[in-house]
Amino acid sequence: MTTFTRDAERSSATTLLRFATAGSVDDGKSTLVGRLLHDSKSVLADQLEAVEHASRNRGQEGPDLALLTDGLRAEREQGITIDVAYRYFATPRRRFILADTPGHVQYTRNMVTGASTAELAVVLVDARNGVVEQTRRHAAVAALLRVPHVVLAVNKMDLVGYAEPVFAAIAEEFTAYAASLGVPEVTAIPISALAGDNVVDPSAHMDWYGGPTVLEHLETVPVSHDLAACHARFPVQYVIRPQTAEHPDYRGYAGQIAAGAFRVGEAVTVLPSGRTSTIGAIDALGKSVDIAWAPQSVTLRLADDIDISRGDLIAPSADAPAVTQDVEATVCHVADQPLAVGQRVLLKHTTRTVKAIVKDIPSRLALDDLSQHPAPGRLAANDIGRVVIRTAEPLALDAYADSRRTGSFLLIDPADGTTLTAGMAGASFAAPGRDAGDAPADDDGWDF
Repeated sequence: MTTFTRDAERSSATTLLRFATAGSVDDGKSTLVGRLLHDSKSVLADQLEAVEHASRNRGQEGPDLALLTDGLRAEREQGITIDVAYRYFATPRRRFILADTPGHVQYTRNMVTGASTAELAVVLVDARNGVVEQTRRHAAVAALLRVPHVVLAVNKMDLVGYAEPVFAAIAEEFTAYAASLGVPEVTAIPISALAGDNVVDPSAHMDWYGGPTVLEHLETVPVSHDLAACHARFPVQYVIRPQTAEHPDYRGYAGQIAAGAFRVGEAVTVLPSGRTSTIGAIDALGKSVDIAWAPQSVTLRLADDIDISRGDLIAPSADAPAVTQDVEATVCHVADQPLAVGQRVLLKHTTRTVKAIVKDIPSRLALDDLSQHPAPGRLAANDIGRVVIRTAEPLALDAYADSRRTGSFLLIDPADGTTLTAGMAGASFAAPGRDAGDAPADDDGWDF
């Protein structure tokens, strides 16, 4: 593959932005999304006609743009967002994948789902109410998920007379709170989603604001898709052994490169076994290539026959992660049933799933002042806390701060396969002075 072709593909990749909207109830998230779609000419005629018809049936004079995203019947009846609504649209400058997430506290877990792959989060605040607890909760989730860009959209400015002091006070409070969470960048924009001020077109009512509109910022915010600069990681998804007359000795390891780049001739280590070899060939789209990078799906062929199966991780020998059976992480609990100390779970990391035990829950995060409530014993739905987990088999787990792909995991109920918890390995919001070795013993057959 030529350098030109590779650079062209990378350039094409940077035209895609994944972003999520979040905010408290009735802050106007769905209206903002609807306004973005409508004013950027991303709504089909029949969709707009259906929205206008539904709005007339509800006694509204103009189209309710929130109906463009609130697709569930319960959402339209209650006028709220319940599930994550994904929308795809494009402008001449960039393509977008948008996740409109709910605002209610009981649906915070849905925000985790929507923001887990986002490069930018738009947090809405009602200009009349300012920063509320749910605003802080969503800012904390964005910080935990390492979303690199955060936009504060101060909505309903028309209801406060487009007053600059109101916007400035909210922006100052939110920016200070976000900075305490470690959020690297906050861009504050005053808007009225209902009237269209500063969403796609600049507002005629806020001449004191000289920054970008929401869409202009979305189109121009720098987003790094260069995963080739990260630690190279290849989770094995499938072992290919055709054993045909044409390919009698073919043995390939198929999967998607999670991060980094792999080259033919490179020394690699297979984890958790620790066996080493070199890359003999790389097959991509039916052709042999000399180099492949994330997020390409490829087949690696090694110079040596090694016992490798689904769930193993291939990494450069010079940059291989350490394997461990003791996982310390920050988690967001997403199931209705609580997560308790001593609970037996399955831990899914990339393509590997292993048995595990929750050995300790050192703390739960209080979002009002970012304090840690020590030893809560359990985490309820939507709680954010620290956990210590012991796995039955070693895992090659990166810190989430280094890699969102290979530093994340799920805890699953072994009885019915329900997803319990989303985890981020490493020291985010770590509870000081707590030793993982203090975890209680387990005598129920899962004490690893």
